[in-house]
Amino acid sequence: MRRFARPKPLILLVLMIALILLIAIGRYLRLFERAWFNLHTLWRPMNEQSIGLDQYRAVLEGQVIEGLDDDVSALTFDPVRKSLFTVTNQNSELIELSLDGKILRRIALVGFGDPEAVEFISADTYVITDEYQQRLIKVRVENDTTFIDAADAEQMTLGVHMSSNKGFEGLAYDSVGKRLFVAKERDPMLIYEVHGFPHFNPEKSYAVHVINNPKRDAGMFVRDLSSLQYDERSGHLMALSDESRLILELDVDGRPLSTMALRKGSQGLQKTVPQAEGIAMDDEGTMYLVSEPNLFYVFKKPAQP
Repeated sequence: MRRFARPKPLILLVLMIALILLIAIGRYLRLFERAWFNLHTLWRPMNEQSIGLDQYRAVLEGQVIEGLDDDVSALTFDPVRKSLFTVTNQNSELIELSLDGKILRRIALVGFGDPEAVEFISADTYVITDEYQQRLIKVRVENDTTFIDAADAEQMTLGVHMSSNKGFEGLAYDSVGKRLFVAKERDPMLIYEVHGFPHFNPEKSYAVHVINNPKRDAGMFVRDLSSLQYDERSGHLMALSDESRLILELDVDGRPLSTMALRKGSQGLQKTVPQAEGIAMDDEGTMYLVSEPNLFYVFKKPAQP
């Protein structure tokens, strides 16, 4: 019996469509830039100033934060209290956690809309974001604080890309340069530097200056931004991406230096981090991470011999 050969043009068309789809997916997920970075780091000597995120290993993985019904978002380290703070955005609360992920106290947030990030600024002083209204709200947290009303707090609205439904997801603060880094999740994905907020000296005029860095933002090979962390020792910024399952270290010029993968098999993880929402680093370099649904992680860099 004679067999009929498949028409070669049809095979070539299918292969071409598959190739186009693969290229489109690769561009969408920023896989080509990430692959080039990984390849480049194989022969590039490690930067002595780099934090070296790839060297971190999970020492506490996926511990449930007991006592929470709402998902946590964001994380910041308080070097005075030696504790962590996070926020919930359904029944809005500011929550203080111990360094091993236990709830120390809960503070009700009134009038905050949709709080998505919190950042330590100085003793008893924090900034909280309202994602969709793009508000930055400076708050005071005393040892006896049980609730915070946004109406009583100093606040400002950036009002950029208001038509997008992807608002402010991350904060980081440079206490030396007095810069507040604000991450817009995506569409477009941006990091703003805000100078002049929060305002510390009432004797001086209130002046806010907002800077963005399109070149730096374009070089971040991640799909979105969920959280930020500024390292005072190196002057480097860390950016967490939930969709890319990655933490990216950026140097002072915004160039990627190292990465921490949040997938199973990387950094000693037994399971992929499901939905990373916040990172924080303490004054000893230990990295803390929270993920929906209310999971707590700790990463440490092994001691050098």
